[in-house]
Amino acid sequence: MPISPYMAALRAKVGHDLLTATAACVSVFDQNGRILLVQLAETGTWALPGGALEPNELPSHAASRECWEETGLFVEPVRLIGVFGGPEFLIKYPNGDVMYYTTIAFEAHRVFGALRADGAETLDVRYFTRDECADLTMTPAQRIILAQAFAGSNAAHFAPNTWSPQYS
Repeated sequence: MPISPYMAALRAKVGHDLLTATAACVSVFDQNGRILLVQLAETGTWALPGGALEPNELPSHAASRECWEETGLFVEPVRLIGVFGGPEFLIKYPNGDVMYYTTIAFEAHRVFGALRADGAETLDVRYFTRDECADLTMTPAQRIILAQAFAGSNAAHFAPNTWSPQYS
């Protein structure tokens, strides 16, 4: 589903203005250590399966749902890769919509399903090695998450705090 009814209702009120949302994505590795990526229909870029959470949805549920919708695979999140944000996560879509995403990334294992692009959100679905990913067109945000996914750390990633109160 390209845009949820919830987000469509918000867009009807605010137009293309900046909205913030929480998103979830999954890193699914095959037996050869390659990662699953989708080619997005709207931009042609490659990305991890994922998308915005719906109201009252758990991040792990959103990650599994988005992967199912975009790839035909039902996956089970097994590890938190990290929580991501920053200027790279500000996205301007071709239609003019502006979004800022705080993204929760999971590693997930395939449970069942047959790999297929949905034809609406995704044009292609494939596994790639780390080296192959370097040649793909993707956003800086996707590259940040991919680096952490391939790192395979047991500790969840988050950017360290650089904020402090201003004292007079």
